[in-house]
Amino acid sequence: MAERRIEQTADGSHTIFIPELGEHYHSIHGSINESLHVFIENGLKRVRASKIRILEVGFGTGLNALLTCLNSQSSESQIYYESWEKYPLKPEEYQILNFADYLGGNHRLLLQLHEAPWEVPSQITDHFTLIKRAGDIRNFNSDHLFDLVYFDAFGPAIQPDLWSTAVFSSIAQTLEDEAILVTYSVKGQIRRNLKEAGFRATKVPGPKGKREITVAFYG
Repeated sequence: MAERRIEQTADGSHTIFIPELGEHYHSIHGSINESLHVFIENGLKRVRASKIRILEVGFGTGLNALLTCLNSQSSESQIYYESWEKYPLKPEEYQILNFADYLGGNHRLLLQLHEAPWEVPSQITDHFTLIKRAGDIRNFNSDHLFDLVYFDAFGPAIQPDLWSTAVFSSIAQTLEDEAILVTYSVKGQIRRNLKEAGFRATKVPGPKGKREITVAFYG
């Protein structure tokens, strides 16, 4: 894996930067702000169910999982969270991420998420079960049906194969009717690929520094 650097974003929270790719894991305008807006406000909070199964493409820093876990505690929803990641962070990277400084001091919870074993379910809290899958989403398979997808891969300019109709179609085969897929990208080709895979892709207002994001409904 290429060199990775931890950097601070505009809201104070950390992101990771890969110089070789010129790519950040989160928005430079605010990691927490972006994740809350894209994945929690426009993803999780759109699902009206007490039991929610979530598929995440790109575990990354663990921020989306952390925010979802915290939300499940306040809402008392039961969440099964399956996250795919090909290049996990090293302990010396995730141990110094500062998300807890802005989220009520929940650093121990972030460590639990990163240190949970791979390929087996881990009961992180009474409301949140995590399974991390070490692999390439192009080889996706699952025994579960999902209500919500957090599509948080590197941008299509960096990894276009991950945003293909084939990948979206393989994910679609594991979705409930009217399942939701949320992502930060609104590129026309991405929305066309989603449509070919059976989604209805819409654009909604984005977080600070980004005009719009995509919310797609399956079925």
